[in-house]
Amino acid sequence: MTARLVVLVSGAGTNLQALLDASAGPGYGARVVAVGADRTDIEALARAERAGVPSFVRRVADFADRDGWDRSLTDAVAAFQPDLVVSAGFGKLFGPVFLERFSGKLINSHPALLPSFPGLHGPRDALAYGVKITGVTLFMVDAGVDSGPVIAQAAVPVDDDDDETTLHERIKEVERGLMVDTVGRMVRDGYRVRGRKVLIP
Repeated sequence: MTARLVVLVSGAGTNLQALLDASAGPGYGARVVAVGADRTDIEALARAERAGVPSFVRRVADFADRDGWDRSLTDAVAAFQPDLVVSAGFGKLFGPVFLERFSGKLINSHPALLPSFPGLHGPRDALAYGVKITGVTLFMVDAGVDSGPVIAQAAVPVDDDDDETTLHERIKEVERGLMVDTVGRMVRDGYRVRGRKVLIP
């Protein structure tokens, strides 16, 4: 049985493209059934259209309040009956209705080795601190900021001549591979969340 992925995006969609490419191959075990965005006119939506994948947009500005947006986003994603929801550069925090509906199924990535350097500027903060190794983390989303149980991590060395842009680009290259590999393993082999541990056989 092929697992159903809904991917949420806000920008260029390079992680989305990596998942689209992987899911086109035999034996991956998952396919992207829908792409959701919080903005119009972004490359990620164009990628979905080129791949023939349905998409939808839920802009916060189109709703009277954040609660209404949260409920509408939840309904839009739930309509596609996903086995996993992948936040791939999605630029908004999820509300309580969404988090409750997709608890244990919602994964995100962060450009640092959590719990180090959470928040919006992981690569910049790693450089400022002077670490020699940073990386990327895939985690289960909870109500905190980059605080959910860790699924997988990969290290990225920090070069002496790195700036925020060069470091972030190398992290994103590793992130795409980790995302594809980990999602594939989760859908093919199954997984369970036990406290702060996500266990994949």
